[in-house]
Amino acid sequence: MQVYGDSAMKKTAVYKSVKRFSEGIKSVTEEERSGRPATSRTEENIAKVRQILRENRRLTVRSIAEQVNIDRETVRNILTEDLDMSKVCAKMVPKELTEEQKQRRIF
Repeated sequence: MQVYGDSAMKKTAVYKSVKRFSEGIKSVTEEERSGRPATSRTEENIAKVRQILRENRRLTVRSIAEQVNIDRETVRNILTEDLDMSKVCAKMVPKELTEEQKQRRIF
């Protein structure tokens, strides 16, 4: 535990892996999980998000998610992966400026 610190596997995960290998499973990759496939990221929802953004680009992810009635993470995925958009933040300024930076700001 000292070598890997917090990156070490938990004991329960090790026990589960040992059990799986003793049962004959030879792969450590995860198998496909059963369950409902994601249905929120559809072409229809992507079009809705695109239209909402055309009307107002200053909306939050939360407000878009509420309007389209889908999860916020899905909206983030639509914005970044499907619509190829990124968040633009205000310019960051260091707390303490050097003398040269102070002089440049005066002019």
